[in-house]
Amino acid sequence: MSNPNLTIAYEGAVARITLTQPEIRNAFSDEVIAEITAAFTEVGARADVRAVVLAAEGPAFCAGANLNWMRRMADYTRDENVADAGKLAEMLRVIYECPKPTIARVQGDVYAGGVGLVAACDMAVVVDTAGFCLSEVKLGLIPATISPYVIRAMGARAAHRYFLTAERFSAAEALRIGFVHEVVVADPGMEALDAKVNELLKALTSASPAAVRACKKLVIDVAEREIDAQLIDATVQGIADIRASEEGREGVQSFLQKRKPAWLAV
Repeated sequence: MSNPNLTIAYEGAVARITLTQPEIRNAFSDEVIAEITAAFTEVGARADVRAVVLAAEGPAFCAGANLNWMRRMADYTRDENVADAGKLAEMLRVIYECPKPTIARVQGDVYAGGVGLVAACDMAVVVDTAGFCLSEVKLGLIPATISPYVIRAMGARAAHRYFLTAERFSAAEALRIGFVHEVVVADPGMEALDAKVNELLKALTSASPAAVRACKKLVIDVAEREIDAQLIDATVQGIADIRASEEGREGVQSFLQKRKPAWLAV
């Protein structure tokens, strides 16, 4: 599937969603937000998809809101702003809760709302020349809608600095604070970037699909929660459910029998 703003390509068990507006640095509009939401809803619902890559064309991954959208927002009433922000929040939720594991393939700079896109993905691989900036305070704004995902990704301590200062920070700093998982050399063909993404995809598509889905939900359910009796019981129920499942039984039996599990034979 393709349109002027993004494409969706299917390669075996992998879906690749690519932002295709390099001339405006893949900046958001309400139209783009709706299309990204629809794309992740589509790939998340497909039984043949085991992993999703979010990528972009051009020198920037995503520069946040585009100028035309910002001009419209400047004249919105408060109620119109609530409705508009709700669409961005829904897009981020759909990415974060996508039942398939997601990888952000970051080939260039990431600003403002684009930082939320990266944070909403499960994993992020970035080239060493990319920069990041939460620039909202320079415009008299705050990164409110993206904050649940960005703070989970970089931690509150780093968020205190980069939310408040709007400093640009490097890929190396993004790695240091835990915002991204891997930094690779930005060679001309982005071969190192693709090699690392493909390495992660191989690991994801070699694992039990049901266990991967359950592990993703486990992290979402457990992160930031108090360790109390209710949480402990939920984890007990979760492991019991997966052990008793068809893939759980098959995984253990294949290990004991020293053979490949059935999902690798598909």
